[in-house]
Amino acid sequence: RGRAAGPGRRAVSTSWCPVGTAFDAKQQQQLRGGAAGRDTGLFGVPELSCPEGFQEAQDKALQESEQLVQKACSTPPGPETVMIFDQLSDSLCRVADLADFIKVAHPDFAFREAAEEACRSIGTVVEKLNTDVELCQSLRRLLADEIVMSSLDPETRRVAELFMFDFEISGIHLDEEKRKKAVDLNVRILDLCNEFLIGTHLPNKIDKHVLPEHIRYNFTAEGNYLQVAGLHADCPDDLVREAAYKIFLHSNAQQLGRLEELLASRNSLAQLVGYDTFAHRALQGTMAKNPETVRQFLEKLSEQLSKRTQKDFEMMTKMKMKLNPHNSMLMPWDHPYYSGVLRAERYNIDPGLYCPFFSLGACMEGLNSLFSQLLGISLYAEQTKRGEIWSEDVRKLAVVHETEGLLGYIYCDFFQRPDKPHQDCHFTVRGGRLKENGEYQLPVVVLMLSLPHSARGAPTLLSPGMMENLFHEMGHAMHSMLGRTRYQHVTGTRCPTDFAEVPSILMEYFANDYRVVNQFARHYKTGQPLPKNMVSRLCESKKVCAAADMQLQVFYAVLDQIYHGKHPLKKSTTEILKETQEKVYGLPYVPNTAWQLRFSHLVGYGAKYYSYLMSRAVASMVWKQCFAQNPFDRAMGERYRREMLAHGGGKEPILMVQGMLQKSPSVEDFVDALVSDLDHDFETFIMDS
Repeated sequence: RGRAAGPGRRAVSTSWCPVGTAFDAKQQQQLRGGAAGRDTGLFGVPELSCPEGFQEAQDKALQESEQLVQKACSTPPGPETVMIFDQLSDSLCRVADLADFIKVAHPDFAFREAAEEACRSIGTVVEKLNTDVELCQSLRRLLADEIVMSSLDPETRRVAELFMFDFEISGIHLDEEKRKKAVDLNVRILDLCNEFLIGTHLPNKIDKHVLPEHIRYNFTAEGNYLQVAGLHADCPDDLVREAAYKIFLHSNAQQLGRLEELLASRNSLAQLVGYDTFAHRALQGTMAKNPETVRQFLEKLSEQLSKRTQKDFEMMTKMKMKLNPHNSMLMPWDHPYYSGVLRAERYNIDPGLYCPFFSLGACMEGLNSLFSQLLGISLYAEQTKRGEIWSEDVRKLAVVHETEGLLGYIYCDFFQRPDKPHQDCHFTVRGGRLKENGEYQLPVVVLMLSLPHSARGAPTLLSPGMMENLFHEMGHAMHSMLGRTRYQHVTGTRCPTDFAEVPSILMEYFANDYRVVNQFARHYKTGQPLPKNMVSRLCESKKVCAAADMQLQVFYAVLDQIYHGKHPLKKSTTEILKETQEKVYGLPYVPNTAWQLRFSHLVGYGAKYYSYLMSRAVASMVWKQCFAQNPFDRAMGERYRREMLAHGGGKEPILMVQGMLQKSPSVEDFVDALVSDLDHDFETFIMDS
């Protein structure tokens, strides 16, 4: 670790400390903002030391983009054209991506508001640039020049084609009036997405006298009203879950109007630019390629799951009858609760038994050890300057390769705080790219989790689910660090959605393997390792009712495809929900509910919700073929980096999968991979019996 850095490398910095200790209380003070006189702005961007700085950063980016547009239009066709386009993309993304994170995560409302405004302004500029005829002509001249195109490397050719694709899906080929309509539709869609997203999280209120007195304490009181802010899926009282389901999912005319307008606007935009449906437009360039393949995949999967799902529902019904003999009909609010009861009863997996073995520091050291063995990468905590972070419990990690040096930075925003969304996600703040001066612009990402703060004197302890989520999000982060493309436009996770989830889901397989877990899971008081049979039980417990859980995901994916399919829709979104739920999922629709109004994934994953299932299928195949035998195999780790991570979105996704698996998987292969994951491990089954 103390080795000198070679050319283009950076030696291990004296301000770095081991990653595990960065999350210990003792080290926290040391890693907090540095000495006076070293002030900076958010993420080290000087302008962002105050909310007004967003306007300054935005003006600077827009000024830079105007100069780059002029440069692109006057440059003769060649590789430089693609580089200028990428610079243009980078100058806008550096502000928009950062603002995208700050608008949801900053504790100060003024910062959130300024970031929201910056997102909107830059988004509008991007839509206008995507319909700028002169700018498009400069790219078209390059693509039409066969001699120049044949001299370009594959990545540069692909990036040029992707930029042209952005123009085409924005309607560059249309007349001026229609182009303006396309820009207006895009801007309206952005607004509707934001409004709909806010609406998905808002609580519903109900007169408290409507509910029986003995269950009212489960909800937040507000005068004569009770606020219902979620489904209370883990509550053992059937009546509480039923009330929460019916109230939280009660239809709302305003939110319904937003969804209908959003779906209609997306369809209008898709048809305006030459696609049959929004799904056809959204699936261009993905692994699935078109809605027909997605439909085939979901139908075949549903077929294979059918009998298993039925068995799962029968088991849940029996459990409900046992605990509540007066009301044994299985309802949608029962599925999450009774599947959890079955898991706990069959495998004794009380999270309280596991948490002491999963301290946050130990889990981070486990990730560090895994990355070191597989990829030659270490994580170090780095001291931040004052003003660089938005909350004092954020940690900054340097990602360092044993021979290549510093690869980038991960900011870990792991802990709960007021006004912070309760969601685990990965944000790209700055994409990696090769700069004009030959240096590499290091990628910067944020990992956001919602971990509880540690109790006094104890480390932060993670439940098995939290630990798995940490591994999942770290999979995205490694993709961002190792997708070291020449162009920012295709760096890291900037790749098709149905491929982007593969590295993160693959990390879940590592998190569930005893050989990996055994390297770091130690009781924080005694140092005792987590017993093997506890890990086995935990893994097997996840297969209880897993077919029904997967069938629910298929239902969501089918619903998403119908909503983004042929318009006008044959029925209302609620009638479609009812029909699809009963046909695909199997549990009855509850009158006066509208679950689709809480389906926040319709915003970021419109027509692409199937991606989670398809990515899981690929991750399963990669795990079984490449890592199941030895999860620390360095040669396989290097192959994984070379074939799948290194290209970002600079190579067709199916070609990356073929490179890794040494074969081209079919829809049937995807389905088989998912279904075979549901089979119980015979050894654990016998041992527990």
